[in-house]
Amino acid sequence: MAHTTKDKEKLLNRVRRIKGQIGAIEKALDDDQECSKVLQTIAACRGAINGLMAEVLEGHVRFHVVDPSRKPTTEQAEATEELIDLVNRYLK
Repeated sequence: MAHTTKDKEKLLNRVRRIKGQIGAIEKALDDDQECSKVLQTIAACRGAINGLMAEVLEGHVRFHVVDPSRKPTTEQAEATEELIDLVNRYLK
């Protein structure tokens, strides 16, 4: 997985932030915080996980679905960008 190896530190930093958010959810529940605060924290965590998913999926498409050693045709390049845009919109 060349794309995850190349971006390993950036991806790990995102995972560490997500772990912090999960910890914040646990703390909010443990501290009996208002449900609105808990829900807001869960939503933030979900957004962070979706962002991580989108980033890894984009790398997968660019490096495994479209062969990076061959220049894609215009149609392939357009289809690749459309797929990545669609995934990003779905995960927002």
